[in-house]
Amino acid sequence: MIEFLFLIAFSLVLVFTGVSMIGVLLAVAAGFAIMAVAGMIGIVFKLLPWIALIAVVVWFYREKKADKSHRERSTYRRRY
Repeated sequence: MIEFLFLIAFSLVLVFTGVSMIGVLLAVAAGFAIMAVAGMIGIVFKLLPWIALIAVVVWFYREKKADKSHRERSTYRRRY
C-alpha cells in the first residue's frame, strides 16, 4: 500500500512541477518497475529461512531414498 501512495505522490509532484504527461507516465512506469523488483527481493529475503528449511528436507529425503535403493540393489546381487 505504501508503494502505491509513493507512486501517487511522485506523479503529483511531477505534474505540479510542470513535467509533461508522457514524462509523468514514463517516470511512474519506471518507479513501479523498480519498486516491484525491490518488493520481490524483499519477499525472498523474508522467506529465506523457509526456503533453506525446504532445501534441507529435500536433501535428507533424497539421501534416504538413495540409501534405500542402494540397499535394495545390494540385496538383489546377493540372491543371484
